[in-house]
Amino acid sequence: MMLEAAAFSGAASFALKEIAGRERPYATADADAWGEDGDSFPSMHTAADAVGTKASACGQALILAGETAVWRLRLSDEAPRPDARPFADFDALFAARIDDADEFYRSIIPSSASPDAAAVMRQALAGMLWSKQYYYLDAGHWLVEHGIEPFVELDAPSIRNRDWAHMVNADVISMPDKWEYPWYAAWDLAFHAVALSAVDIEFAKSQLELMLNEMYLHPSGQMPAYEWNFSDVNPPVHAWATIFLHRRAQALHGHGDVDFLKRSFGKLLSNFTWWVNRKDRFGRNLFDGGFLGLDNIGVFDRSAPLPTGGYLEQADGTAWMALFCQNMLEIATEVASVDPAFENMAVKFVDHFLAIGNALNRAGDAGMWDEEDGFYYDVLRQPDGSATRLKVRSIVGLLPLCATTVVEPWQRERVPKIEAHFRARVAHRPELLRGIHHTGEGARGYADRGIMAVVSEDRLRRILARMLDEQEFLSAYGIRALSRVHRRHPYVFHAGGQAHRVDYLPAESDSGMFGGNSNWRGPIWMPMNVLIIRALLQFYMYYGNGFTVECPVRSGRRMNLFEVAHEIGARLLRIFLRDERGRRPVFGGTEVFQTDPVRTVLAIGAVALMVGAIYMAYRAAVEESVDDWLRGLSGQRSQSSSPRAEGSVP
Repeated sequence: MMLEAAAFSGAASFALKEIAGRERPYATADADAWGEDGDSFPSMHTAADAVGTKASACGQALILAGETAVWRLRLSDEAPRPDARPFADFDALFAARIDDADEFYRSIIPSSASPDAAAVMRQALAGMLWSKQYYYLDAGHWLVEHGIEPFVELDAPSIRNRDWAHMVNADVISMPDKWEYPWYAAWDLAFHAVALSAVDIEFAKSQLELMLNEMYLHPSGQMPAYEWNFSDVNPPVHAWATIFLHRRAQALHGHGDVDFLKRSFGKLLSNFTWWVNRKDRFGRNLFDGGFLGLDNIGVFDRSAPLPTGGYLEQADGTAWMALFCQNMLEIATEVASVDPAFENMAVKFVDHFLAIGNALNRAGDAGMWDEEDGFYYDVLRQPDGSATRLKVRSIVGLLPLCATTVVEPWQRERVPKIEAHFRARVAHRPELLRGIHHTGEGARGYADRGIMAVVSEDRLRRILARMLDEQEFLSAYGIRALSRVHRRHPYVFHAGGQAHRVDYLPAESDSGMFGGNSNWRGPIWMPMNVLIIRALLQFYMYYGNGFTVECPVRSGRRMNLFEVAHEIGARLLRIFLRDERGRRPVFGGTEVFQTDPVRTVLAIGAVALMVGAIYMAYRAAVEESVDDWLRGLSGQRSQSSSPRAEGSVP
C-alpha cells in the first residue's frame, strides 16, 4: 500500500511518502501516530511561518465488493512529538460529535415526526448544508471575453447578460445542486433560505441579503435570475422569505431581527418598484413577466414573442405582486413599531394591494376570473384588441389563493395609520373592494382578525373544489402543477395555422420546450405546495373551524382548512417515507435505491435536500404557533405576548 501527501507554501514545501517496508515519516515507530491499524495518515507540518499551506493526501487501496476501508486523518498546527498519540481518542471524539449532531437535530425536528420522517428531514437538511459552493463571476470580464466592452460600446451586439456588467459575484452560495446545477437561482435561493433557517438562520439571512447586494441587484432594481440569463424574471418571493425568517427568529429567540428587516426593506422596495414600472405594461395593475419560473406551464413559451402577436396578462404574475404587497406591508409594520418613519411606506402597500386585487378580479369576458369554470386564467391580448382566456387549468390559477395574509389585532394597533388610511380609501373608492375578500370593519374573523386576500369566500370554495379533486389537482403525493383533466382533454389553441397544446405529462415531456422535461405539466413542486399550505393556514386562522370543505372531493369527508393543510402535507411526505411495502415512492422502480441501505441514505439526502427540507422546515416553523392557536380555540390560549404565540404564521 502506498500513501502520499504533499504540501506547498511559498518557499516551504515538503513531500511525505511511504512505500511498504520503508520507515514511517518523522522517524517514529509509534504505531499509534498512524492509528492502531496503521492505515491512518500521519500528522503533517510545515514551517511555523508558512502561510496558506495546502495539503493533498493520496491513498491507494483495493476494496472488494461489500468491503469497507477506513482512513483516519487529523489536522494539527503543531509538529508531532515522539510521544504523541494523535489518534488515541479518535473514536471517542467521533462518537462525541455524533452525539452533538443527534442532540442538535432532536432540538429542531418536530417531536411528532416518526423515526422515518425524522431521518428524512435530517438527511434533507444535511443535503442543504452540503450544497454550499463558492461562486465567482465577474460579469464585466465575461462580457469582454465575449466581444463586448461594457460602459464603452453603446451599440454592442445583443448577447445575454449584456446589461449586468456591474455584477461581481464572489460568495459562498446555497446551490440547487452543486454537482448538477452549480449556480444560484434567485427564487430557488429564497426557498433554500426558508429550509436553512431550521439549522442556520444567520446563513439563511445572509443568502437573502446577498441577492439584494449592490454587486448582485441591478441598479434598476431587478433581481438577477441565474447565470445563463440574469434578465429572466423570477417570481418575487424574497419579501415572503424575509418576513418568514424574521418570524422564525421570533420563535427561536423570543424576538425578531428588525435590523435585518430594515436593511432588506429598501432593496426590496427597489425591486417592487422595478416590477411596477417594468412588468405592468399599461399601468393597469395587471402583470406579466414571462415564464416566471414555471417553464412550460403555458400553451406558449411565455418568455418568447407570442405567435399571435400581442401580449399576456398573467394570473400568476398579478397574484405574485399581490403577495409581494402583503409581505412588504407586514415588514413595514414590524419596522414601524420601532421607527415611525416606516408608517408612510406601510400605507403605500395598502393602495397597491387594493388596486392589484381589484384588477385581478375584474369582471367580464376579458377578466382573469372565469365565472363558468370557477378558476383564474392568463388572458391573451391580441393586436386587434380582442382578449381570450387561455383555459389551461394549472397552478397559475391556484396562485391567487397564495396572496392571503391574516392581519392580527396587535398589528392594527401598532400602526393605526394603516387602518385609518384603508377606511378613507375605500370610503372614497368602494369599488376597490369589488371581487376581493371582505375586509375591514364588519368583516373581522376569529379573535378579531382581519384578512388581506384577493380571493373571496365564494371563489375560495370554487377553487378548492378543483384543487381537492383527485381527478384534477390533488394527487396521492400533493398538489399537481397541472390538472389531471388535461390527460383526456388537452388544451389546444390554434394560431398561425399551428396547433399549440398542453397535455398532462407527469413524467417525460413530448416536446423539446425547456429541455424536453415535463417540468410543470404534471409533476408536484414542493415550494408551490408550501405556499398553498401557508395560504390554507392563513384562511384557517381567519375562519376557524366553521369553514369546512369536502376533502377529497366526492369522499364525503368534511375538513376545516387546517385539516386540509395537514392532509396535503401528509401526502407530500409520502413521496419520501416508506409505504406499507417498505418502499419509498421517490425511488420508483429503481431497485438499487429501494433495497441498498447505503445508497438509499445517500439518495434521500440528494433527492430530498431542498424539496423535503423546505416543507419540513416550514412545518416545524409554524407547528408551534398553530398548536397554540388551536389551544386558543378550546379556551386554553397561551399567555405569551409574542406575535408568534398570537397566531402570526409567516
